[in-house]
Amino acid sequence: MIPLFGGSRSAAHPAGGHASSSSAPARDTDSRFGRRFAGHPIEPDVDGVDSGGRDDPQDDDVRERAEALLLRKLRSRSLSISEARTAIREVPGTDEVVITELIERFIDLGYLNDAVFAEQLVLSAVERRGEGRRAVATTLMKRGIPRDIADAAIAEMPDDDAERALDFARSKARSVGGKDDDAALRRLAGQLARRGYPSSVALSAARQALREVGVGRSRPSRPTSGVRFTPDE
Repeated sequence: MIPLFGGSRSAAHPAGGHASSSSAPARDTDSRFGRRFAGHPIEPDVDGVDSGGRDDPQDDDVRERAEALLLRKLRSRSLSISEARTAIREVPGTDEVVITELIERFIDLGYLNDAVFAEQLVLSAVERRGEGRRAVATTLMKRGIPRDIADAAIAEMPDDDAERALDFARSKARSVGGKDDDAALRRLAGQLARRGYPSSVALSAARQALREVGVGRSRPSRPTSGVRFTPDE
């Protein structure tokens, strides 16, 4: 287990900064944790937990289990600070003191960073799923990103909703086509709306994409004789 609560030591930060240090021997914290960002897993040392001068073995056990749980979760996926707090609370006996100590330590080491995490979520939503701003905002809210950080991340998104909506519509246009042009338009516009695009953008992109694949083009009308038939009275 990583001795997060052991003696003071210098902690390397992924951004290049360092936590405060004391006269205790420096430990290569970055190499012991591994790099969290850029997709590298955390690789904790499991040599044991230093009690840090605390006398209550039960408190040390709670901290150790809470730390282990958080590390397991961070190895499988990134977490917001809010999600990390929720995860730590799953450990029986954990109190706010333990939660605060762990959260602050992981923030200091760079493994919890809401601003960086929000940027990653936005990038994934835009490039992998082709989502619009509303869907991105919903994702950030669900992941516990604070409103001010979420707004800042969304503000950095390129102002190209119409272009991204059209790219997505083109990728789906043939699959929704059929005899009923109106139904195809509704289906495709609905898919775009569910990805967070405004209705006007969704409808415009859907129409253009369907026209490009030949759906919705005007069809020749049947000739009429000009004679109107009426039922016998």
